[in-house]
Amino acid sequence: MATIYNDISLNAPARDVWDAVRDFGALHERLVPGFVTACTLEGDARIVTFANGSVAREVLVACDEARRRLVYAISNERLKHYSASVQVIADGERKSRLVWIIDMLPNELAAYVEEQTRQAEPALHRAFPPVAA
Repeated sequence: MATIYNDISLNAPARDVWDAVRDFGALHERLVPGFVTACTLEGDARIVTFANGSVAREVLVACDEARRRLVYAISNERLKHYSASVQVIADGERKSRLVWIIDMLPNELAAYVEEQTRQAEPALHRAFPPVAA
C-alpha cells in the first residue's frame, strides 16, 4: 500500500485553517480554490471536480473537532483503497501545519496522486495568505 505524506506550513492560525477543512462542502471556496473548481454535497459525501477535469466522490469518514482531524475515503473502479486524513496543528498563534496523509491502492496510481497533492499546495497558500502583524 502506498502512503503519501504532506506536511504543509501555513501562515494562518490553526483555528482558521481547521474552520475551512471542516467545512466539507466548501473545499473549492475555502481550502483549495482553483485546484478544486466545484464541490457539491450528497449526504455524507462530496462530489469534487478538480481543475484537470477529474471528478471524485469523497465520503466523510470522521470529523474530530478536538484533534482538528478530518478523514475521508474514495471508492471507485480505479482505486482499490483510498483513505485520507487531514489534520491541522497549531504552530504558535499565527501559523499552523496541515498534515495530509493518504493511504492507497493500487500503488501504480501513487505517483499521479502525489503530483496532484503537490498541485494543491499553492492553492492552500492562496487560501491562507500571511496574516498582517
